Amino acid sequence: MHRAIVSAVSVLIALLALGANASDVVRITPLGGQAGEFCVLDRALVFEDPNGTRILYDAGRTVAGAEDPRLGRVDIVLLSHVHADHLGDRHIKAVNAGTCAKPEFAVDDTPDSNTVRIAVAKQAKMVTGSEMAGLFAAKLKAAGGDAGNSILARFGSDRTVGGVHITTVEADHSNGLAPEFIPGPLGDELKAAGLNAYVGPPTGYVVTFSNGLVVYLSGDTGINAEQKSVVHDYYHAKLAVMNIGDVYTTGPAEAAYVVNDLVRPAAVIPSHANEAATRDGKVLPGTRTARFIEATHVPVHVPLSGRTMSFDAGGACVAGC
Repeated sequence: MHRAIVSAVSVLIALLALGANASDVVRITPLGGQAGEFCVLDRALVFEDPNGTRILYDAGRTVAGAEDPRLGRVDIVLLSHVHADHLGDRHIKAVNAGTCAKPEFAVDDTPDSNTVRIAVAKQAKMVTGSEMAGLFAAKLKAAGGDAGNSILARFGSDRTVGGVHITTVEADHSNGLAPEFIPGPLGDELKAAGLNAYVGPPTGYVVTFSNGLVVYLSGDTGINAEQKSVVHDYYHAKLAVMNIGDVYTTGPAEAAYVVNDLVRPAAVIPSHANEAATRDGKVLPGTRTARFIEATHVPVHVPLSGRTMSFDAGGACVAGC
């Protein structure tokens, strides 16, 4: 009888320990246009820290506004740059509107943006770098929110929000704000001249979660030296979210080089593929996503919309991949 009690207690302790370990993960949920797929304009990810802090990254057009039931609570909004496919000039009315190759963006979000409207509705802190914080302070206020929720994190700085450490890092891209986001004569004049408003350089992010996981969010970027000297050598990122779409950013081969030789994380999530990459949740042969997977030396976890992946401190996927 004594042995049975000891055995039962041992099992209970083991299960409790397993539960504690299982909860000490960062959960990442892609919010794309088609459930269970990786589609042409999918950008958005929700990160949930073990302490409960929730971060929305690059909402773009595939989050169905602030009422999207997949969002839940949002504490922090991160935006890499102000291009319409990341900031959100329009958004889907509901998940699965249109097709994977051609989503249906029926709701116009200008001049506020999908990102700003979500941040206001959720009363979230909006963290951006370069000159973007001033722009978003004004936009939050104009949309009925708190301008003080726009937080600046310039290169090399470290902001801690909700127990999560956030810093901006270099991204080699452009960062022009389309005239549609600028109300009044200034926007009209820029549009007539074929110009955008410049709001400082675009950014990537390094986010350090409370379980110790360090994640590199590339934003839209090309290859740059800081991917090794800063992201790898200094921050020791263990998980990367890497753009692979080509033409506007690194393509599959260039992105694989960044992962294999510069950042060297334990795992990577591809982003910004600019294609209907999957069918029935399976990567289609010959796609950029397939070529990236073939060229990359670490596990590649395809962000299937609505499917939550869980990562430990070392960047290993322990569930949902």
